[in-house]
Parts: sequence; C-alpha cells; structure tokens
Amino acid sequence: MTDARVWLITGASRGLGKAFTEAALAGGDRVVAAARNVEPLTDLAGDHPGQLMPLPLDVTDRRGVFDAVERAAGAFGGLDIVVNNAGAMLYGMVEEATEEQIRAHMDVNFYGAVWVAQAVLPHLRARGGGRLLQVTSMGSGGGMATVGYYGASKAALDSVSEALAMEVEGFGIRVTIVQMGGYNTGLFTAGTTNTRPMEPYQPLREQMEAMWGDAVAPEPETAAPVIMELASLPDPPRRLIVGSQSFDHVLEMDRAQADLYRSWEHLSRIAPG
Repeated sequence: MTDARVWLITGASRGLGKAFTEAALAGGDRVVAAARNVEPLTDLAGDHPGQLMPLPLDVTDRRGVFDAVERAAGAFGGLDIVVNNAGAMLYGMVEEATEEQIRAHMDVNFYGAVWVAQAVLPHLRARGGGRLLQVTSMGSGGGMATVGYYGASKAALDSVSEALAMEVEGFGIRVTIVQMGGYNTGLFTAGTTNTRPMEPYQPLREQMEAMWGDAVAPEPETAAPVIMELASLPDPPRRLIVGSQSFDHVLEMDRAQADLYRSWEHLSRIAPG
C-alpha cells in the first residue's frame, strides 16, 4: 500500500463518481469519497477498511469545502488525484427557469467546482504536484435547447479550467478537462431540477424529448478505465472526450461550426480587429 495514490472524488455516492471510486479502490489506491449523502457508500467502506473514507460534503458551501478538504488531506497523508465530479442538471427552456433555479444550478456545477479546486491546490502544491480532473460535458462546446443552463455551467468550468491549467502547471499540477459523454448516472432523475413548462415551448419540448429517445446509456463503470489510465499518464492531455460516440459527435459539431464561420467570413472580415 506504500505506492497507493490518494484520490479525492466529489459526487462519489452515485453514477460516475461511485464508478471512479470503485475503480480506484480496485487498483489498490485510497479514496476520500465526498458526497452530500454518503450513506450509499456504507457497504463499500465496509469492504475496504482503511482504504476508503466517506466524507459528507456540500460543494456549494465554500467554507465547508475548505474544511472538508483539510480532513481529506489528513485522512491518508495528502492528496494525489482530485476528481471534481459533483454536478446537477437543470432541465427546461431558458425563459422558464427562475432566478433561484439558475443560481442554485451554477452554485453546484460551477462555483462548487471552483471552491474544490481552490481548496485542494495548496495541498497539491505542497506535495510537489498532482492531478486535477475537472468533469464537464461533451456538450459544453455549444448550447442545446432544454439543457442550456447545464451546458453554460460546464462551458464556464471548461474556460476557467483552461486558465487554471496554465496557472498551476509550473507547480507540477496537471489539470485535465474531462468532457463526459452520456452515461446512465441518474443525472436526469435524482440529479435533475425541472422548470415549470410554458405552453408556447411544448412543440419544441416534445421534439427534443423525441430526439433524446429511449436508448439506454452505457453504465458509468464503462468510463472508469479511461479515468484510471488518464490519471496515470505522465503527460496527460488538457482536454479529453470520454466516450466513442461522443467523440464522433463532437467532431461532427466542430466541423459544422467551422462551416458556419466560413459561410459568414466575408462579414467577419469587414472589421479590422
């Protein structure tokens, strides 16, 4: 166990976070598994005594995050890999969402991730380096009806993570933006807040629901090998799309966006800036 790495994983009680936790434990590493409700981790902790520490954590509470990270770093003598995974979904049209819903959503998906990053950086810097994996979405490169605020929160995290990667690389800390594809995580059930539907948007809502379809998404554990390999790479990428179908879809969206820019190039070039 002397060579075991220490992970801090947020949102670890279900979905991707739990799958990553189980994979790290199976690899012989130690994990601080943080979540609002750690009860689902009870059996797993019993199966891995001395290797797993469940940690109650609400990422929207900045002071609480800093206190929890201190406990996490002390549990196993430091931190090596931090997976900023906690997140939620706000489902509905832009006009439908209330101010309270929008702010609460950003508190979890953007500010919560920032608080965790700020809290862990001194520990990683003192250790001489480490990994920070920022879990965002393959859809963060563009907006999509009904999930616009989710995409916005992940796009904001993408952007700040790019800046962060530049700022901390000199300390031996490597940041990777992990753009996840669609997995059967429960995000659209337990992790979702729904807006109150407005009648004018009903045709579009039905169209989007038909587009999402009833296809069963892959299980979260199928993504875990990617995270395990990513965490072990000596020179990790700054961005990584996780999921074969998602990879193809992102490339298709990028080509379409490039074509759109080129079709209006003549208008762009009127201005000298």
